[in-house]
Amino acid sequence: MDLSSVQQEILNALIALFQEKKEAIKGQNIASSIKKQPGTIRNQMQWLKALNLIESVQGPKGGYKPTSKAYSALDLASYQEGETVDIFKKGKKVEGATIIEIDLTTIPQPDVCKSEIKLIGDVRKFEQGDDISIGPTPVNNLFFKGKISGRDDVNNKLIMKIQEIHSIPNIPVEDIASKDVVTISPNDSVMEVVNSFVKHDIRGAPVVDEEEIIGMIIYSDVGEALIEDEETKAKDFMRDTITIDFDEPLISAVKKFRKHQVNRVAVVKDDELVGIITYTDVLRRLTAIGIDYYQDKDI
Repeated sequence: MDLSSVQQEILNALIALFQEKKEAIKGQNIASSIKKQPGTIRNQMQWLKALNLIESVQGPKGGYKPTSKAYSALDLASYQEGETVDIFKKGKKVEGATIIEIDLTTIPQPDVCKSEIKLIGDVRKFEQGDDISIGPTPVNNLFFKGKISGRDDVNNKLIMKIQEIHSIPNIPVEDIASKDVVTISPNDSVMEVVNSFVKHDIRGAPVVDEEEIIGMIIYSDVGEALIEDEETKAKDFMRDTITIDFDEPLISAVKKFRKHQVNRVAVVKDDELVGIITYTDVLRRLTAIGIDYYQDKDI
């Protein structure tokens, strides 16, 4: 279907806003997103509705929604059936954005390896020179890291100079998890926790009560507790524990790091603690993964 550049911009903006908000989008919000006059949006919406690319919703919460035909018109039909692929800018996930296609355009020229990245989301959130990371991709668990060198607002694409490409190996977490786990008692004082961290040269440990994992403490938790009272008990400042089964693939651990914004996960077998896997363990296994899901909170 042949659409004008303005119609493509409007449709891309509508889909991006709809995916983010999950509700009908008002014309003025589309206009603001792509810096067009509201009158231009209204006029084009009549054509897009006639082409069955959008539907209008009446009422106070009314607005416009893209139809399935709209996704097809912009070559986004596969997105409705596939998994999301996240994109990160300066180490932080860009909400409402997901990657649809990565086209490596200069493979024969390794010193200028570039890619065209088609996405659903507001492409105007990115500027030339931004450091970005993408991944993991489905099936192959690929991660890309690079720098934005251009932007195509009409086709909703980014041009990225690729600096690194990595793939998470398909191995179980037990293969790289630390087996000698230092644990904390729920009644240990904050000073006892500090001494344990220093003695074993660690930055976090699970809290275990009668062989049951009841929490996790990391270095930053200790600092906050010390300000309050040196006699504060571990059970009073521990955080919830994120766990993973010993036989789950390594990519599952990486996804948990990202989803829960943590750097360590307790490895369990039949609900029993058998190890700890940290973001550092993954880095060591891969030498360098090149993906910063978050700003080095605690490792």
